[in-house]
Amino acid sequence: MCGIIGYIGNRQATPILIGGLRKLEYRGYDSAGVSVWNETEGNSRVVRCRGKLAGLEEKLKAEPAVGTVGIGHTRWATHGRPSDQNSHPHKAGPISVIHNGIIENHLALRQELAGAGAKFSSETDTEIFAHLVEHALIAGAPDLTTAVRRSLQKVRGSFAFVVMSDKEPGTLVAAKNSSPLVIGLGDGENYVASDVTAILAETRKVIFIDEGEMVTVTRSGVAITDFEGNPKTREPKMITWSSVQAEKGGFKHYMLKEIHEQPRAVADTLVGRVDLENDDVSLDGLELDVANIKRIIFIACGTSYHASMVGEFLVEAMARIPVEVDLASEFRYRDPILGPGDLVVAVSQSGETLDTMEAIREAKKKGAKVLAISNVLESSIPRLADYAFYTHAGPEIGVASTKAFTTQLVAMALLAIHLGRRTGKLTKERARELLADLVALPSKMRDVVEGSAQIQAIARRYGAANGCLFLGRGAQYPIALEGALKLKEISYIHAEGYAAGEMKHGPIALIDEHLPVVVIAPRGPSYEKTISNLAEVRARQGKIIAIATRGDNDIGGHSDDVIIVPDTALELSPILTVLPLQLLSYYVADFKGTDIDQPRNLAKSVTVE
Repeated sequence: MCGIIGYIGNRQATPILIGGLRKLEYRGYDSAGVSVWNETEGNSRVVRCRGKLAGLEEKLKAEPAVGTVGIGHTRWATHGRPSDQNSHPHKAGPISVIHNGIIENHLALRQELAGAGAKFSSETDTEIFAHLVEHALIAGAPDLTTAVRRSLQKVRGSFAFVVMSDKEPGTLVAAKNSSPLVIGLGDGENYVASDVTAILAETRKVIFIDEGEMVTVTRSGVAITDFEGNPKTREPKMITWSSVQAEKGGFKHYMLKEIHEQPRAVADTLVGRVDLENDDVSLDGLELDVANIKRIIFIACGTSYHASMVGEFLVEAMARIPVEVDLASEFRYRDPILGPGDLVVAVSQSGETLDTMEAIREAKKKGAKVLAISNVLESSIPRLADYAFYTHAGPEIGVASTKAFTTQLVAMALLAIHLGRRTGKLTKERARELLADLVALPSKMRDVVEGSAQIQAIARRYGAANGCLFLGRGAQYPIALEGALKLKEISYIHAEGYAAGEMKHGPIALIDEHLPVVVIAPRGPSYEKTISNLAEVRARQGKIIAIATRGDNDIGGHSDDVIIVPDTALELSPILTVLPLQLLSYYVADFKGTDIDQPRNLAKSVTVE
């Protein structure tokens, strides 16, 4: 989940590397560094330091790295604590390396290399690869590409490497296995990065590197092969969205900007997919064998897991197909029973979540078909799946996911309607009603996100709380989980989400006059049961913040604060009820003064297990 970037051309590399790292800092900010080939000195200069990118920029003012070839890195620590010594790039002799991922057999390799005389200066697994490449050159590898290829044969794990050699300064060599890698093409200059956003300011012409591939990058072009050296061909793709979309646009934080972008993101996800004339949904031409789907299994992590829990309610209600939801990090280790007739729906906003990728491989090995739902075009998970369905949230920079989550909910609603129409369990009339409500959602979402003054006041009132409880029933239970996750992610307040009916089986012991309790209570079949839960909280002096449907004149008598959302179809209400929870978390964190866009210990794309 680290950020990597490389440049080779005729311009000064350092400003390009730093510009790319600014776009990648959301992937990790424990440390940052660059290695730049200096033609005058005949070697590469490594400048790196612990902490955020600003620290590296200050250091570069005192220690300029001059040259037209270089690599840069921003780190999310796995092996080795955050420190100057553990920062990337790592160097062994003439070799500089940056790395995203984990080398699983690093202990055995370290011992082997130490026995051969290698001296290590860090605790990282990455430095091991630099020594492997150096030893391959010493052992007679004719060039850097061959040395990297031979070194890859010894490595197990997930990785994206970019390697530079002082003895071959006109070349960068990169390799990918279960970590993202993209090549940017320019005129007499080329780029390599872990995320297309890092190079959008420089080029929109890109090549996405597949699993088990390596690429040699020079000023004049790129050559792609597999790890055995067999050539691969790949047509470049043009990226259509602008780098301006990744800027704050006047908002205090990316997260707030992305909360406000949700009406547009949902509208974009609906475009071309809602067929009001035939009361149906088009899944971008996907030909799912619906008649033979006996079961659907959602696999995901974190926020995407909560979206998948909502997806379970949607698909079972509309299509009447049995659904299970699994944490991807657990799925592959329990020897799941799968086979033909199972459709695995893998959900990942980045399309690079390693646990989800490994779960897909397990599912395919057992004969299941896989549908990917992702926000990132040509990312690894959609390419690994049999089918891909993209949300259109646009780039999401804030580590705490907002618009990626709501567009996932919309994608699942579209999938459920599509399946329901083909199983015959969703009538034409009900589909028409749901599609009309989907189309109306962006306007209703705008009402919520633009009317946040009340939520700011509530946030100030409870911003000093030591904990918070979130309660919901049915499809609002995963929204309670998501609300709790958002609050703990960015404000560092301990929060728990519970099915409201489970409150009396333990969490009720926590409730006193100091504990805010957020209850998600839109009108619906479980409304009266939820009101009973509010009464139980009030009886113990808990402070209740209720999320309710417009027109509910009763809930105010049971709550300390009521946040109103517009009415919509019950199945779609989670898309609205989550918005106040996102805003509440944001304003609490802003009140506390935490680092909202880059909360401690987290990274945007989790590409390690």
